[in-house]
Amino acid sequence: MSESYKVAILGATGAVGTELLDLLQTRNFPVAELKLLASERSAGSTLKFKGQNLQVEAVTDDSFKEVDLVLASAGASTSKVWAKKAVEAGAVVIDNSSAFRMDPTVPLVVPEVNPKAAALHKGIIANPNCTTILMSVAVWPLHQVQPIQRLVVATYQSASGAGARAMAEMKTQAKEILDGEAPTTDIFPYPLAFNLFPHNSQLNDQGYCQEEMKMVNETRKIFDSNELRITPTCIRVPVLRAHSEAINLEFAEPFSVVKAREILSRSPGVTLVENWQENYFPMPMEASGKDDVLVGRIRQDISHPCGLELWLSGDQIRKGAALNAVQIAELLVAKNLLRMAVETF
Repeated sequence: MSESYKVAILGATGAVGTELLDLLQTRNFPVAELKLLASERSAGSTLKFKGQNLQVEAVTDDSFKEVDLVLASAGASTSKVWAKKAVEAGAVVIDNSSAFRMDPTVPLVVPEVNPKAAALHKGIIANPNCTTILMSVAVWPLHQVQPIQRLVVATYQSASGAGARAMAEMKTQAKEILDGEAPTTDIFPYPLAFNLFPHNSQLNDQGYCQEEMKMVNETRKIFDSNELRITPTCIRVPVLRAHSEAINLEFAEPFSVVKAREILSRSPGVTLVENWQENYFPMPMEASGKDDVLVGRIRQDISHPCGLELWLSGDQIRKGAALNAVQIAELLVAKNLLRMAVETF
């Protein structure tokens, strides 16, 4: 990484934006110059990077001049406005929103799964949804050895998936409930502290919410397997920043638990966490702040001879969003694919 790049973070003051800032520093990404972009509301505030206080700027049509890389995490509506303008200005955009994930011309990338897809970009690369990323890292190594026939997943999603304000609201709710007060519900439709509820994204005619369909459609795209059968149930739980998932995998033939454990113990992005004597397995509290997805409680499905069960926890802000984006950027730098003639949309 001898060459350095001009980088912009769009949505710099959000939970993922500040995590991106930290990762660019701790992973020593080759930043020649860093621009922090956000809404008018956040403009003028400062964030620290490598000992310097950088001022946050309001994003404008001129924000992307001479920028090589844009790490965007400001929501789908914002990305739809600015991502293509950034590409037209000559930047490569790694977008953390849902705006381009299912666009057939835009690669959807998890570096541990389909790194070669990043090379196919035409200026924009999409970061998958957090639940999809965490699940993909854990099940892809098994799918490579023996293709999965059917995947059943239940997610236990933290407040961080709804942003920094949602995390703050859950903390406030906990205090209010303990003090005997009515809990505040400005971000979530229902109290999350001491509670849980199905993900409140819009339901389709089949009763599946948008969050669940993201897992179905995105996993199929990343795995390049449109026939993969997936059924998710997504639940919001009172955890601050790490998601957990209970996953049932069905194969065409039996898959040895010992073999699955051995494969996952050496898989990139995975840390195996299992102590059967102590009933100790992945927990969101221990996954928070970690790069790897914690995977454990791997066991034979007693209801199906070709079924495996596993449990995972992973940091939603980190690997579920910011780290995956930075890893994609590192792929582009390693393959000299960041500065290139980009086709405009």
